[in-house]
Amino acid sequence: MWDDLWTDARLVTMQGEGLGLVEPGALAVEAGRIAWVGPMADLPAAQARYRHDAGGRFILPGFVDGHTHLVFAGERIGEFERQLAGATRQEIAASGGGILATTRATRAASEDELVAQSRPRLDALMAEGVTTVEVKSGYGLTLGSELRMLRAARRLGRESGARVVTSFLGAHVLAQEFAGRPAAYIDHLIADVLPAALREGLVDICDGGIEELTIPTADMVRLYRAAQAAGLPIRGHTDQYADVGGAGALAALGALSADHLEYSNEAGIAAMARAGTVAMLLPGANLFLGETRRPPVALFRRHGVRMALASNCNPGSSPLLSPLLTLALGCSLFRMTVTEALRGLTVEGARSIGLGGQVGELRAGLPADVVVWEIGQPAELCYWLGGAPPRQVVVAGRPGSAPP
Repeated sequence: MWDDLWTDARLVTMQGEGLGLVEPGALAVEAGRIAWVGPMADLPAAQARYRHDAGGRFILPGFVDGHTHLVFAGERIGEFERQLAGATRQEIAASGGGILATTRATRAASEDELVAQSRPRLDALMAEGVTTVEVKSGYGLTLGSELRMLRAARRLGRESGARVVTSFLGAHVLAQEFAGRPAAYIDHLIADVLPAALREGLVDICDGGIEELTIPTADMVRLYRAAQAAGLPIRGHTDQYADVGGAGALAALGALSADHLEYSNEAGIAAMARAGTVAMLLPGANLFLGETRRPPVALFRRHGVRMALASNCNPGSSPLLSPLLTLALGCSLFRMTVTEALRGLTVEGARSIGLGGQVGELRAGLPADVVVWEIGQPAELCYWLGGAPPRQVVVAGRPGSAPP
């Protein structure tokens, strides 16, 4: 006997290369996983403890927000106001603001405080259909504070029910204690911080940045290779402010994703296609920072590079807590199609964090992360600027008894 059965649904399965629309369709859940999905006409004769008439509503996979800096302490609203009054980011950083302000607040926070401050942000994402979320470290930049961030991320997953994937971003920027000594800082991360995170089972992916800002590419590559030797996949922020060849460098390393990519060149994009590296597009930062350069979406299409979308939720460049607005910006700002945007926040988002084929689709055997929507067509999720809240969010089959 199935636990739950939704009937008369319009299913957006994400199977194949499009939306994989099945209508009218049915979806059955057993023990937290999708037990059956397909056309109503093919529905087997089976019993279910709870039967839900979807009434022609759309059911999509839960959103996969594959790039966030969700765990941090403090806020930077004052900096936002200073920027509106004309201060530059360089001026704010010189006065002790920017990432280092968040670093000070995060270092001073306990694990409980990090969880308490971060949980409302996660709740906001989940309220709009996110069921899987990637969370980075990188605001601590010391052994103890990086581990606290990662422990807080793991706790958020356990306590909320969301599926949380953690990325070690100890090389977010150069820690102040190692000013002028990037090689020594990377040595410290390789010898001390990353191994400690691995011993506690706190990290799933190693992230970093190839931007030639505070940490040279050669040193970042050393960290990546050490992570890979320890069995971790890698990904990276790159080509956001200039073409530093980061897309090609990450592809050469076999990275899961290259993120931002506003200035990436065609050779790097072609290398990403060959390597299967996903282009992670982050319109929240592009909008909030007032960037005029957009990622080369047409080149991604031409070369067959898969495109993911994410909120990039963070206090400095993308204070975005709405997957629906992320979809809208992907379309209106980056000119992605509806299909590209919706796949970018589901199946391609999953691929960007190493969960391709495991979440982000409606397919038998996968976790029952499903969202019921009060919409007339899938494009509404990209058209309204955050104005189409879901009717029901189900994570791993919960809540099984709540009717739609």
